[in-house]
Amino acid sequence: MNWLTNYVRPKLQALVRPKEVPDNLWHKCPSCGHMIFHRDLEKALSVCQHCGHHLRLSVKKRLEMLFDDGKYTRIELPKISDDPLKFKDQKRYTDRLKDTRAKTGEQDAIVVGHGRCGGQNVVIAAFNFDFQGGSMGVAVGEGIVAAAELAVLQDAPLIVIPASGGARMQEGILSLMQMARTTVAVDKVKEKRLPYIVLLTDPTTGGVSASFAMLGDIAIAEPGCIIGFAGARVIESTIREKLPEGFQRAEYLLEHGMIDMVVHRKDLRDTLGRVISLLRNRAPAGDLVMLPVDTPDYDPEAAARM
Repeated sequence: MNWLTNYVRPKLQALVRPKEVPDNLWHKCPSCGHMIFHRDLEKALSVCQHCGHHLRLSVKKRLEMLFDDGKYTRIELPKISDDPLKFKDQKRYTDRLKDTRAKTGEQDAIVVGHGRCGGQNVVIAAFNFDFQGGSMGVAVGEGIVAAAELAVLQDAPLIVIPASGGARMQEGILSLMQMARTTVAVDKVKEKRLPYIVLLTDPTTGGVSASFAMLGDIAIAEPGCIIGFAGARVIESTIREKLPEGFQRAEYLLEHGMIDMVVHRKDLRDTLGRVISLLRNRAPAGDLVMLPVDTPDYDPEAAARM
């Protein structure tokens, strides 16, 4: 009886017991609803192979995607006070920070790194939407300032990749002050005649879109991403009108001249490399040829324009 109970029964139970399947093997596209195998999704850079919808990408994978060979060096950001206002709602702000840091492994919602993109030195500041919705507090402001100072020090272009719901309410007026601080930091980069490029991702809203996110020399966006200040429902309830189809989407903003390009995720690194090369190499591609004055085809007005 012991042999049947201790040996035979467990063997039979193991044969008929349903196997546990990890719940992260398949992902559902929020646009078309298709189920995508996790390896296929990772290979496609989190872009749906059925409808082309761009799912959100983790900050680590995004940086690896943009830097050549996925190699870059992160910088340590300045330490700041975690809870300057001693804020508490349903939960203490310090407890929220502790939980989010344990979940993401990051200290705050921004990561700054430097390396090469398209064979050229760049500094990239990327938002982490998994960290409290990429909200902008004092730490994020310090990150943008540090990235701008590093770009000036290295004589390198600055690329900022916002993915944010806006300012962080738990830091009150201090979070709103970062709009001015980041704008000043961007101006210092531009004063050195260094390219400042913004790569807009889903979503870019609130105080982030109202400050440094819309100040780029070149504004590039991923397809379908939401870009705006207030939410569509808030705007509709304010103006009491129905908004146009696709309002606040990247394609709508491109059509109305708010951004410069909408680029598929797989083409972003090559596009950034070409843009940086054009902005940095200002010399003409070839020697200018000036026609003599006595040439029959000589045009004084055309020569003046040269």
